[in-house]
Amino acid sequence: MSQNFVDDKALVCISFILERLKAHQAETHDRPLIIGLNGVQGVGKTTLVAALAVALENDGVHTLICSIDDFYLKHEDQVALARDHADNALMQHRGEPGTHDVALAKAVFASLMQRRPAHLPRYDKGAFHGQGDRLPETQWKAVNQPGQAPVRAVILEGWSVGFRAIGPEGVEAKWKAPSRTLRKHRLEHLLFLDQSLKEYDGLTDLFGAFIHIDSEHVEFVYPWRQEQEDCLRAEKGDPDAGMTPEQVVKFVDGYFPGYELYTDGVRRGIFSDRPGCQLRMVVGRDRRVKQVIRI
Repeated sequence: MSQNFVDDKALVCISFILERLKAHQAETHDRPLIIGLNGVQGVGKTTLVAALAVALENDGVHTLICSIDDFYLKHEDQVALARDHADNALMQHRGEPGTHDVALAKAVFASLMQRRPAHLPRYDKGAFHGQGDRLPETQWKAVNQPGQAPVRAVILEGWSVGFRAIGPEGVEAKWKAPSRTLRKHRLEHLLFLDQSLKEYDGLTDLFGAFIHIDSEHVEFVYPWRQEQEDCLRAEKGDPDAGMTPEQVVKFVDGYFPGYELYTDGVRRGIFSDRPGCQLRMVVGRDRRVKQVIRI
């Protein structure tokens, strides 16, 4: 991430979260507020959620941060998925809907919602030469344990958090329309992605609040990701660390179909019956907030 980056999103978000938390507590006193947070790669999600957790803790709100990445399939299961769908490029790498252990995520969140003891899985992206693997359960994060303060707010962040399936007709319409990456994939492969996404509704429906860090142009994800790689090289002092510009384009292209399929739906709002529970912040190339919209 650019060293000149200044995050002005936290103040906007914290007032929204505290407002939703107050309303949530008025309705139910024994469940934490689940907050979904979506943003394209490189927009600053990690920096933002860390700042939000500190601010909430300072307000006496014990907060748990987790990423959809925490719930990736085990390495052996990802390998099997890729093998079973060998001709589908979208299933050859982790990240897309379908590459997460949704059943595990639902079980963890069920415990959190009931304020029962739980363990948040951890994922090692460097295992198996970068293919990644889930860490042993002995290394998972323990929450709601005896002697620990109960979690009152949970922030689930990720590039695809809040995506909802658009159905065969919706997928085909977007596939036929001009796009950057969709026509690089067979229609049936995009339909498989969309079908897999339906499993995630059980998580999305738990959100009592949703934050969307939108960008004026989704294509900003390419330079933002490149800046992350540049910072990695600077931090390590190794000019060969990180991905080359060509590798960055190939990497982001692997995720871009999800943006092209589902960003419009997130912009319209992921809740059908809860007006005011979604916050959309539109940021410019410098990642600074240009517009704030309540949905």
